[in-house]
This record gives sequence, structure tokens and C-alpha cells, in this order.
Amino acid sequence: QVQLVESGGGLVQPGGSLRLSCAASGFTLSRYTMRWYRQVPGKERNFVASISSTSGSTLYGDSVKGRFTLSRDNAKNTVYLEMNSLKPDDTAIYYCNALSKFGLTFWGNGTLVTVSS
Repeated sequence: QVQLVESGGGLVQPGGSLRLSCAASGFTLSRYTMRWYRQVPGKERNFVASISSTSGSTLYGDSVKGRFTLSRDNAKNTVYLEMNSLKPDDTAIYYCNALSKFGLTFWGNGTLVTVSS
């Protein structure tokens, strides 16, 4: 069964850090471009970061550039999103996405990140 499971969300104070994980099962994560998106209820889902399946190169949305770092551990079939200097505007549900070169895509169910004092 193909599955993506996000974890690591929670409540953090402004300026704090969190590390989100996205564990894949049923497929080999290293063969997919892995992406994170986030969504505030009632608003559109926005791109956060991606990591290439081939080169391992990363891309970041402008709002998180310099604060978030995306990495992958192929041995654990997991990607990680390290989030630093968190701001209240980072509050959202964070979703993990896998995209193959053939256009096949999978989504996780999301993990909630709340940045508040």
C-alpha cells in the first residue's frame, strides 16, 4: 500500500524550530521528487520546498528561503523539513507530496504546525 505519513508538527513559539518528517511506504522515495506544501484552512495550498529525485537539488518558496531546509534519507525512505526562526505566518497544515517523472503523485494527510506565543 502506497502511503506518505507526516509527523513532527505541533505548537511552537515564534523564533522556535521544528522538524517535520515524511515517511514513505509502498514505494521507493528516492525515485520521486519530494515536495512540501502548506495550507491555511480556507486558503489555497502553497509550495514550501522540493528536493529532486536525481540531483538532490532543492528549491524553496520565497517566504521560507533561508529558514527552512529540506533533506532526504534514502535508507530510511524519509524526507525531513527543518524549520527555523518560525513566524506566526508559518502556521498551517503541512503536506508532503511525492511526484514521479511520469506524473504519478501521492499526498500525505498533513501535520499541523502552530506558531504562537
